[in-house]
Amino acid sequence: MSILVNRDTKVITQGITGKTGAFHTKMCRDYANGRACFVAGVNPKKAGEDFEGVPIYATVKDAKAATGATASVIYVPPPFAAAAIDEAVDAGLDLVVCITEGIPVRDMIRTRDRMKGSRTLLLGPNCPGVITPDELKIGIMPGHIHRKGRIGVVSRSGTLTYEAVGQLTELGLGQSSAVGIGGDPVNGLKHIDILRLFNDDPETDAVVMIGEIGGSDEETAAQWAKANMKKPVVGFIAGVTAPPGKRMGHAGAIISGGKGTAQEKLAVMEACGIKVTRNPAEMGKLLKSVL
Repeated sequence: MSILVNRDTKVITQGITGKTGAFHTKMCRDYANGRACFVAGVNPKKAGEDFEGVPIYATVKDAKAATGATASVIYVPPPFAAAAIDEAVDAGLDLVVCITEGIPVRDMIRTRDRMKGSRTLLLGPNCPGVITPDELKIGIMPGHIHRKGRIGVVSRSGTLTYEAVGQLTELGLGQSSAVGIGGDPVNGLKHIDILRLFNDDPETDAVVMIGEIGGSDEETAAQWAKANMKKPVVGFIAGVTAPPGKRMGHAGAIISGGKGTAQEKLAVMEACGIKVTRNPAEMGKLLKSVL
């Protein structure tokens, strides 16, 4: 069992002929069932060609009609990435994973508004993607650190996703799925959405939830977990303080009016029954302690 993706997911790469799209499509195809799952690419100027045997189509609709694809991954440059999301949503895909970083906020506000009422789930933008170990990875995460198991991972931070997964694997704790939701201020799936999916997944026993400063998504998810979660959740909040005049972390990591600090988020999570650590090196051990 898994959430969002599995060995039967059929994936389109939007931006397959660009340097980043080509590299990561190859890496994803080389992982587990990737060769069967990555079925199409999209580039209007190269329709009819192929990328290492993957057929290229002019539009997402054409690719879906020809291959039965259910998901797409986007590596399109920032000025055009929101339009690529729109195209995938209009084609009626189940899942769109947008890896692209630096999409203008105004573009994403418009795209999120257009998505209202849509059946499509959006992961990202500015995210590492999603992986169900030994089945399929969609995105840029290093596949070799993952191991199949029963722990769910959800994170706003790509590097901390890898850190948590690496710690779990070292402790012999595999993952059901690991999901990087991205750190942009306007994005798709939130912590609460992924917690719901893990809560309903009979093969996930516990969850690691990693957040960042800024916004209130972690607090919202913690309050939902207190009322609804049937499985233990452990948490960590990345709260790096930038030097004066500098900004570190994601675009969404902005503290406003004293709200959204790491300490405030950790306090809410603790009050909601989530065990937290203030040391990122202890995430795996903390999770193991609650099993």
